[in-house]
Amino acid sequence: MTADMRGPGERLNRAYSGVPTFLRSDYCDDIDALDADYVVIGVPYDDGSPFVGGSRFCARAVREHSLRFGGGALYDIAEDKEYLRAALAERRLVDCGDVDVAPSRGDVTMANLTRDVGRILARDAMPIVLGGDHTLTYPVVRAFSRPIHVMQLDAHLDYSEVVQGMTYVNSTSMRLIHQLGHVESLTQVGIRSMRDMKKNADDARANGGRIMTMPAIRRDGAGAVADHLPQGADVYVTIDIDAYDMSLCPGCVSAEPGGLTFEEMQAALRAISQRLNVVGFDFVEVNPPLEVGTGVTSYLGALTVAMFLGYIDDAARAVG
Repeated sequence: MTADMRGPGERLNRAYSGVPTFLRSDYCDDIDALDADYVVIGVPYDDGSPFVGGSRFCARAVREHSLRFGGGALYDIAEDKEYLRAALAERRLVDCGDVDVAPSRGDVTMANLTRDVGRILARDAMPIVLGGDHTLTYPVVRAFSRPIHVMQLDAHLDYSEVVQGMTYVNSTSMRLIHQLGHVESLTQVGIRSMRDMKKNADDARANGGRIMTMPAIRRDGAGAVADHLPQGADVYVTIDIDAYDMSLCPGCVSAEPGGLTFEEMQAALRAISQRLNVVGFDFVEVNPPLEVGTGVTSYLGALTVAMFLGYIDDAARAVG
């Protein structure tokens, strides 16, 4: 028997081994000292989910399934192209772990999130935020100081009014974002749930929001989502797993029929990264306790985040 004499840097890195940082990136425990282009931060919070909890484990599950991408890059065989090889090799992606969560104190947790995202932005890095539930998008966008547009890929409007003091819940995020002075526009993509209220849709449109329904996407093509903003505009993107059709995401409590196929999501994210300047993004609402045994929803989440980051990095390298 001949021993496999690998060098110290030549690990097999099986999907079930290693410390589960996102894409095996370096762990940084001091945001104020980080030196990177892209920073992953988790928000294990689901107090804002009104039906079934469990999305607090989303970030952990997405990180674990990201270990399945070996080889130091994402390879798209259809394009015969690699993504993120240089960014990973040059250690331009780091994982800063999770925001400190105060159970039952959404105000405290979300203040921590806004503070930490602000610190990431102060280091000239892009925040990549893993939920948690959709409550987190408002505190993240609140951390920005420059004018930005916001694009939401989701089955639901999340445009409910704040009632009985319940600010930090997943159904109010987009209404609160729309009230921020530095948010220049809100574009909501893939909305289709019949549990949304007409009043909320009317309010979103009256406040200047754009709602791109699934029939419009099927008519115009998913790539057309980027046409709603000026070329090169600064945009923050929030992706709810339930933007996908419910057949693709059994580990999501709010899944809805009639959503995006994987190919449509891919086309939308590619168009956004190529035509707009993405300043940050989040991914939310995977609920691992509801998963089937293979963890397909968590894997789809890891793929979606890594794929979008790959498109963003590729576009940045093409420019600079």
